[in-house]
Amino acid sequence: MTSFLAVFAIAFAAIVLVELPDKTMVATLVLSTRYRRRPVLAGAAAAFAVQCVVAVTAGGLLHLLPHRVLEATVALLFAVGAVLLFRESVATEEEQLQAGMPAETALSDRRIFGISFGVLFAAEWGDASQLATAGLVARYGQPLATGLGAFLALVGVAALAVLIGKAILRRVPLQLVHRVAAVAFAVFAVIAGVAAIRG
Repeated sequence: MTSFLAVFAIAFAAIVLVELPDKTMVATLVLSTRYRRRPVLAGAAAAFAVQCVVAVTAGGLLHLLPHRVLEATVALLFAVGAVLLFRESVATEEEQLQAGMPAETALSDRRIFGISFGVLFAAEWGDASQLATAGLVARYGQPLATGLGAFLALVGVAALAVLIGKAILRRVPLQLVHRVAAVAFAVFAVIAGVAAIRG
């Protein structure tokens, strides 16, 4: 059985890889350029916490399935994640930055928190990172390690976007990183698919 720390590290690394070029990072960056950083990050963290609980719960239910069905489901989750990432890699940067945020900047911290929570909760729903979290829980059967690793990765990426996001977006081509992440997900899907076939 894989150790708690190993599963935590796998979840953390997988989610960081998926989220660095993701719309979540772009949305956080846009929010932090319009509003105060602290309530933006707090709203993002709250949204990530709720999404991780949903993903971990779904993954825990999947873990109860027979081994062959479980591996096939994990393969499907990662395959869907790979498709989502590839589709995002062909989207233009302009499309990713169009988030439909309110223009006002003189809002209360509570209002900024609410806007940030809503935008990032919606951005994460059914996202590749949520699918990855559910798939990793299903595969390793360690919801706490996976959920904690995923949550800290999401918050870390959001904090990075808030602090130095503009510099990253200038230097890292988003489409290339999306494609690398899509290939990684496709590999995970093949590995899980082979495991399902071997039973």
